[in-house]
Amino acid sequence: MIGLVSYLVFFLCIVLILGVITLGLNLQWGSTGLFNAGIVGFYAIGAYTHAIVTAAPKAGMIANMGLPWIAGVVAAMAATALVAWIVGLATIRLRGDYLAVATFGIATTIQLLTHNLEPLTGGSHGFSGIPRPLFDVLGSPFAFNLFYLGLLACVVALVYWALERMVRSPWGRVLRAIREDETAAVALGKSATRFRLEAFVVGSTLMGLAGALYVSFIGFVSPFDFVPILTFQIWAMVIIGGSGNNRGALLGALVVWTIWAATGIAVTKFVPVAYAAQGGAVQVILIGLLLVLALLFRPRGLIGEAAQVSRHAEKG
Repeated sequence: MIGLVSYLVFFLCIVLILGVITLGLNLQWGSTGLFNAGIVGFYAIGAYTHAIVTAAPKAGMIANMGLPWIAGVVAAMAATALVAWIVGLATIRLRGDYLAVATFGIATTIQLLTHNLEPLTGGSHGFSGIPRPLFDVLGSPFAFNLFYLGLLACVVALVYWALERMVRSPWGRVLRAIREDETAAVALGKSATRFRLEAFVVGSTLMGLAGALYVSFIGFVSPFDFVPILTFQIWAMVIIGGSGNNRGALLGALVVWTIWAATGIAVTKFVPVAYAAQGGAVQVILIGLLLVLALLFRPRGLIGEAAQVSRHAEKG
């Protein structure tokens, strides 16, 4: 029983971290229509920045600063925002598939850098010794996980509240206008490029925040944490949950990660070791099938934007 509770706490921590990423993508895609396929790149920047800023100096590693946890979080968000701004300046005028290809290429480049800049990132061996907040004080992994779950719940609640305020503000209404009809928005005097760039930077910064939260929870990071399948998972979460609805994005994170984790456990327990690699593909197939079914029968997601708007109309 204790083992099950411990696993559920760990599971919910991962869901909340992924929820922060889905909220960032939902701002970019759901509110603005930006096709960002470079999610793992911004996630990795936040993760490695936090690791470098907070890890104690160690032989063979450069730039480790040993600063407090909050400094690592702020630095991760700032570094991700800066990179997103630079990337956005170069790519934000691209549309649809072109933006997706460009951002995917940038994410791949970032992952290659994490492999090859070994004195800075630890290379393919990974970056260990990342401090976890209050871990020594709490005394046990379970107590730390419980504490971190509460911390993550507060962070997600704060991010959700801030995004809700933003998307319901005049700024958010301009984003939706650009998404629906950019020509009309420009004709009304709005700078589509500036608003798209702002949404891209804010959404990517949240992905960097999630990276910082992840590494300070696990205490370790490697390039293999940022493989392209994660981008597919995050997109599935947003689409299945409900694009354009922050609650839908969080629900999608819970649903998709539940299926992913459950099938992973099933493969481990019931598939022979010799076929484990093929069994792992079942996870991808099931998520893909769920995505197809969602697009066919619930194209706006489980709680999409239309349902949200209709509820406001009823209140009015």
